[in-house]
Amino acid sequence: MLDVLSGFIQELRATGIPVSMVEAIDAMDALKHTDIGDRVAFKATLGATLVKNIRHYETFETAFEVYFALHRPVETPSDQEDESGGRRLESQPGQAGGGGNDADIQQLINSLMHALQGNDEEMMRSIARRAVEQLAGMERGRPVGGTYYLYRTLRQLSVDQVLKDLVEGVENETSDSLASRLEREELESRVERFKEEVRAEIRRRLVSDRGREAVARTLRKPLLEDLDLMHATRVEIADIEQAVYPLTRKLAARLAQKRKRHRQGRLDFRKTMRRSLSYGGVPADPQFRATKPSRPEVFLLCDISGSMATFARFTLQFVHAMSGQFSKLRSFVFVDALDESTRFFAVGSDFDDALARVSDEAEVVWLDGHSDYGNSLEMFYDRYAQDLTARSAVIITGDARNNYRSPQAEYLELIAEQVRAVYWLNPEPRGYWNTGDSVMRAYAESCAGVYEVRNLRQLESFIEEFTVPNLIPRTRSITPGVRVT
Repeated sequence: MLDVLSGFIQELRATGIPVSMVEAIDAMDALKHTDIGDRVAFKATLGATLVKNIRHYETFETAFEVYFALHRPVETPSDQEDESGGRRLESQPGQAGGGGNDADIQQLINSLMHALQGNDEEMMRSIARRAVEQLAGMERGRPVGGTYYLYRTLRQLSVDQVLKDLVEGVENETSDSLASRLEREELESRVERFKEEVRAEIRRRLVSDRGREAVARTLRKPLLEDLDLMHATRVEIADIEQAVYPLTRKLAARLAQKRKRHRQGRLDFRKTMRRSLSYGGVPADPQFRATKPSRPEVFLLCDISGSMATFARFTLQFVHAMSGQFSKLRSFVFVDALDESTRFFAVGSDFDDALARVSDEAEVVWLDGHSDYGNSLEMFYDRYAQDLTARSAVIITGDARNNYRSPQAEYLELIAEQVRAVYWLNPEPRGYWNTGDSVMRAYAESCAGVYEVRNLRQLESFIEEFTVPNLIPRTRSITPGVRVT
């Protein structure tokens, strides 16, 4: 048991869930007071001691189901009688490859419809086991993920069509729209439970064949904050958007505490010595100079061309949500021309509406609508150089792929001379920089820091470091290197 629990904790760490040694010890101590035969209590105990963020709980559940799956013996040919016609559901030896004749499949479908109508949990579990056995085509040692087997099983069972037929039957039986809707939702819930039973059965068989560690690796998915912003699916993008606001609130509270701790300035030697006279010359009460915590003025420049659109969306959303941490925030968008977008993100504006206005109203196309960083930087300097001060910080987001046009890095150099610092956030892996049409090296020479920012975790780390007092350098480093966080 100890080995399984240790492997489970290592798997959580591998997925990105932070589990300290102290928390692992707490989990083991808590299990001493838990009936490990009670699976629900066992899972709740591990979840309460090892998971600290609700966004990580789905990943925890996946790992738990792999490491603590309910093992059932593989049954011999079925002795479960089919309610629809009295025949017994039989597994044919030759059907291990995912076959099964039409009569057997139809028999499973009929049994599934009866189980869903009667909400027979035990029968649904039995059907799930037999469906996987007959239809999944699982072979020992075959390196295929569970998603493939799940799709193959559900497709042959025509689960969606089964649900549709059941819903139509309910709608034909009752004219009460509310009762019909409630019954439909109940049937959808039962179908989801059946699908989960199929997943669990596939997972059990994979664990039995390959072992817990191998199956956990195939099912491992990145945490929400580690998803690549440039390659996220539509569903993942929606999940990330829901996470941005609470993430920024948490970060803002943490930054406020850091500023509070940074209010003490340097030791004031003269005041300390004067104060020590009341202690017989002993400096028992050190005195510090008062500081005036300053918040940076931020000019945010975002590449919103096709390849950068998703990344720019989250950068704008994140930074504008953190606008309270800056004394002034002005945002600009560009493709091969640049336009200020601050007016679209006024206080109280809906972010999606603001983005729609940016797409419709911002003048960001000058020639052909392909990224031109050189022309955009020139436009920014010509139009807004008079607004830049020694308190300003310029943040540029983009992959620096200039379509083989002139980078005009001299304009970024001029901008850097007028502001406190220039930072560049690049969503591409560092290994891709300076390849093809990337001119990252030309711009890095004028930047105080160039960061690889591919996900919310890295974006959060940059904002946290950027907004803490005294972390913005007054001058650029003599040998500006590429800094990756």
